[in-house]
Parts: sequence; C-alpha cells; structure tokens
Amino acid sequence: MMNALLLEEKNIAPRLVNLETPTAQQGEVVVSLNAASLNHRDVWIMKGKYPGIELPLILGSDGVGILDGEAVIIQPGNNWGADERFQGSSYQILGLPKNGTFAEQVVVGEQQIYRKPPHLSMEQAAALPLAGLTAYRVLFSRCKAKAGEKILVTGAGGGVALFCIQFALKVGLEVYVTSGSEHKIERVLDLGITGAVNYKTDDWSSVLKKQAGGFDIVIDGAGGAGLQNLVKLCNPGGRIGIYGATSGVVPNFSPQPIFWKQLSILGSTMGSDKDFGEMLDFVTEHQIVPIVDSVFLLEEGAKAFKRMEEGQQFGKIVLKIA
Repeated sequence: MMNALLLEEKNIAPRLVNLETPTAQQGEVVVSLNAASLNHRDVWIMKGKYPGIELPLILGSDGVGILDGEAVIIQPGNNWGADERFQGSSYQILGLPKNGTFAEQVVVGEQQIYRKPPHLSMEQAAALPLAGLTAYRVLFSRCKAKAGEKILVTGAGGGVALFCIQFALKVGLEVYVTSGSEHKIERVLDLGITGAVNYKTDDWSSVLKKQAGGFDIVIDGAGGAGLQNLVKLCNPGGRIGIYGATSGVVPNFSPQPIFWKQLSILGSTMGSDKDFGEMLDFVTEHQIVPIVDSVFLLEEGAKAFKRMEEGQQFGKIVLKIA
C-alpha cells in the first residue's frame, strides 16, 4: 500500500488516501518517489479545465526518487514522436491521463528515467522537470537564444519564467522582465537581470522601451491583451516564444507589425526527450539551482494547492514525499 493525493472531485483539492501499490508492465518501472512539485497544470486539472479528465486521478508531472538504488529524475512527457519539430498524436504528460507523482510510488516508461543532476537536492531536482523542459525548449530549441541578445521574459515569479531567466543569464543574454508584483520584481532583480517593470502600470511598455530600446527575443506565457504590446517592443527580426495563455485570447490583434518587422512567433509546448536530456546537461554544466518557493509534506497537499491558486509563489512549490 502507498499514500497518495487523490483528486476525486473537481474544484476540491486532492486528499491523502491509502492506495494499492502500482505495478509495472513490460517496458515500465516503478519509482519510489522522494519529492514532487506542483505546476499550474495541476490546478487547472483540479478545476476541470483540461479535456479528457477521468476521476479519480493522482495528479503530478514532476518527480524524483529512487530506482534500483540510484537517484533518478522523471521526464514528464512520453511518446513525443519521430519529429523533433512537434509532439505526435500519442504524446502524453504524466498526471493526466495516467496517474502522476503526488504519491509514494509511480509507474513510468523506462525511457522516461534520467540520472538526477548530482548537485541538486531531491527537493530542488523535483522543481526542474516540466518547467525546466518548457523553458529550455522555448528559449533554445525554438527561439535560438544566443549571447548578447536582449530578451524580455514576462510573468517573472512563475516556474517557467524563472528558468528562462536563469538559463538566459548563464549564456550571456541581457535580461528584462515583467511582473504584476513589486515583491517578485525585487526578488528577480537579485538574480542579476538588467531591468524590470510592473505590467499593472498603465505605461509599462513605454517604460520597457525606454529601458531597453527593443528586444530580440520575448518569452511569454500569458497571451491576452498584452501580446500586442510585446509585438511592438520587438526589434526587427525578433522572435516571440509563446508557451502558455494564462490571460486568454488576444483581442484586437493587428498583424501589421509582425510582417513589417519580419517577426517570428514561435509556439512551444513541453519538449522532446532530446530537449530533456540537453536541459539536464545544461543545468549540470552551469550548476543551475531551481528556485524553490516552499516545501510541503505530502499530507499538506491542500495547503500546497491553495498557495498555487493564490499565485503568490516565487519559484516552485514542492511536495516532500519520503
């Protein structure tokens, strides 16, 4: 038997239950988990905002643990497909539709197992997989970021945005950010970025224009009305990498600046096994340490979900399992 956080009803946080220990089929392994971390995806599934939800379900895409006496980290995506450009129709993310990592044990495919970066603790490593993979692909595989370029990362404080900032700084980009929280701006300035602005102020894009002049790369996970301003802030030949749409659809969007400035808008979701392996190598080479906001015990799962819903976290929210 094992303890797990089980989502039984929509809009109600998962509760701690005792379940049968999972068993592996051919090509699978059972990982004894030490830590996992939350993503906005888990909250959105809890609220019923994903297709194909079948309850009860163990959420969780990020996990680290022990397999055959070795510390391992799990690639949250499975069955990417043969084309590196995009995921195939059989692609799945751990935690929906299959049971995820908010449990003492999880079953995953053998190919999803990688060596944990040795410089990271279990809790730090648990913060890495989904957000780190998403950040690496949008920044390097899609936007081809390189040293000396100016980059704007929106929504500093979220997991993907913080990894984009950390990764970009390590390779010599000049980094600017937006955030809706002055506290988060103060925190991110300590990372060594060049400039920041609160997007809740009326003239935020004008302030950024004065600070930077323009951007070669913009990384955005919000969408919504702000995207039009991001397009205007791009230098000619700039790239906009979009990995999410937390602010919804883009109203009154004009394509004119896109074609006139020869901009590229690049969508990005998660990443392939190749991206994941390269991301782990990059994190190890540069000794990058994920920013952990807080650590909760597995039985405190409801508190962890509440903190994620409130949106006040700076970095990743981690569940300590063993």
